[in-house]
Amino acid sequence: MRVIDLSKPVRFNREDPLFMQVRIKHKPRWMARLLVRLLGLPFKLMPHDFCGWADETITKMGVHSTTHIDAPWHYGPISGSKPAQTIDQIPLESCLGPGLVLDMTHKADDDPITARDMEEALERSGGELGPGTIVLIRTGRDRHIGTKNYWKTGTGMSAAATEWLLDRGITVTGIDQWGWDLPFRAQIAKARSTRNADLFWEAHRVGQRRPFWHMEQLVNLDKLPPHGFEVGVFPLPIVGASAAPARVVAILR
Repeated sequence: MRVIDLSKPVRFNREDPLFMQVRIKHKPRWMARLLVRLLGLPFKLMPHDFCGWADETITKMGVHSTTHIDAPWHYGPISGSKPAQTIDQIPLESCLGPGLVLDMTHKADDDPITARDMEEALERSGGELGPGTIVLIRTGRDRHIGTKNYWKTGTGMSAAATEWLLDRGITVTGIDQWGWDLPFRAQIAKARSTRNADLFWEAHRVGQRRPFWHMEQLVNLDKLPPHGFEVGVFPLPIVGASAAPARVVAILR
């Protein structure tokens, strides 16, 4: 068995915009010794090799800052005519299933992925979509992680491509770029040039009509075969949240 990590490292990066930055505070070990002393153990009775345990506090990290999975609540308060589910309500049985990679590395920046692109990529993969399949969209834009342009660069799913997945029973999916849609810059430009308000956040907004869960900021999809592996994604059960950081892995047997 081989396990491939599909999650980006959680760490501070000064190139990230403020809304994406993660900050971690490393506490000095002497604080642990002091705590034990305050709890009643004299310093002279502490084990000679007890230098104090290591401890860290995440002082800043949005639920969308790193590899994460979005819940229907992220798209709007209503999903499929019902109150939208939050991330702690994701069915755990949906978090483990056969994986399928659809290669979209040929798509240019700002060029949305269409339903036809999905059909052609599925045919090229040689795989099949079945119950519980977790579909991973490979764009290759994870190569930009750590750069100032990461969140500004990429292709993105169209509403039609997202509907294509949902029509085939897919409820959990993911992508290896900053977001599921086109970059904000491209969405805004297209909406303004066409005077079409429906072009903004179009793929996300599909989730207002039909519930689905999608991962963003995946990595290492280039290390996977098109199919024949399993995907595991278990988000933190943050009550009432729109998303949660997740350790996503692929399992090849």
